[in-house]
Amino acid sequence: MSPAPARTPEQRADALARALQSRQERARLRQALRDRTISPVEVIRGAEENPLWASFRVLWLLESVPGIGPARAERIMERLGIARSRRLQGLGERQRAALIDQFGGAA
Repeated sequence: MSPAPARTPEQRADALARALQSRQERARLRQALRDRTISPVEVIRGAEENPLWASFRVLWLLESVPGIGPARAERIMERLGIARSRRLQGLGERQRAALIDQFGGAA
């Protein structure tokens, strides 16, 4: 593997700031799912337009929904044939449809 490219201190600081912003946005999304201010179906469908949502792991989505813990999330993903590391952007059409059906299909 090749070494990371040399970056100026400004470039490193900018990258760190962007990474922090992404983590904070993901945390807000998880909290919104927990608070039920946004539905999982909205996130799944919105992932096509929102790059941050597209990079959200399916496991994180499931675990953020009230009533679904780690064990249940794993069982759902196994039943739907979704890999543990899969992100929303990497879902196939059938997987996406099955995941939407899991939540009743209503936004």
